[in-house]
Amino acid sequence: MRYSSIVKLQQNMKALTFGLTLVRHGETQYNKEGLLQGQLIDAPLSESGLQQAEAAGCYLKHVLFSNVFVSDMLRARQTAETIMKHNTSCLGLQAVWDPLLKEKSFGTAEGGRVQDLREMAKAAGQNFLDFTPPEGETQEQVKERVKEFVEKMLQKIGAEHWQDRGVEETSPPVPAETSPVEGTADDGVRGVPVHALVVTHGALMRVALCFFVDELHCSVPPGSSKEHVFSLSPNTGLCRFIITVRKEEHTFKLSGIRCVFVHRGDHVQQ
Repeated sequence: MRYSSIVKLQQNMKALTFGLTLVRHGETQYNKEGLLQGQLIDAPLSESGLQQAEAAGCYLKHVLFSNVFVSDMLRARQTAETIMKHNTSCLGLQAVWDPLLKEKSFGTAEGGRVQDLREMAKAAGQNFLDFTPPEGETQEQVKERVKEFVEKMLQKIGAEHWQDRGVEETSPPVPAETSPVEGTADDGVRGVPVHALVVTHGALMRVALCFFVDELHCSVPPGSSKEHVFSLSPNTGLCRFIITVRKEEHTFKLSGIRCVFVHRGDHVQQ
């Protein structure tokens, strides 16, 4: 066998496994009043939202993060900054503010009541969460943003961590969880040194979850229905995934994804 073929075979046998934790931003006054924000309204966190972000930061303070990606909208940035200030592993990290993580655009409905959008969707015979108001983004358009972000994230994490963390793959991609999900902040990522924190928005998170499950064949947590998985996450709700990538030539390809938990909000009650 030629040397180049041996090297390529060895590369294909290696894999990098990392954690991904999605967090929805804290409450804003618009959330509290049942109004749509979307992209045009860049509202700050409300007093309750600031408290929720603090609670999320305290909950995650001992969880190791190696990368942070954040929507460039104010409510997400404030949430991320609050989480990061509590977390010692984030002290030397530079968050990436990424417009791909913006909330879905609700077009002409932005600033109006969520209830009005529900009624528009009902009149059109469509599901509220899938409905596209005039001049708004379609689910497909949001999904394309999600796909583009995931691709960028995989390449960045692969480039930064493969040399030190890529290991021989001795088991199938994303093996079953060896330790039980106990309701602790580090569920699924204990002993996982590469872990991305992503702070974004409710509608975008929902589209991401649909994409992960329906197109990337992500498993869902035991006992969770698709209805629950595809529901809107609460403010500062947490979703966690374990992702495995392989290196092919000069790029990194997703080879497996598993969901640890979805829409966890226990920290808000603590």
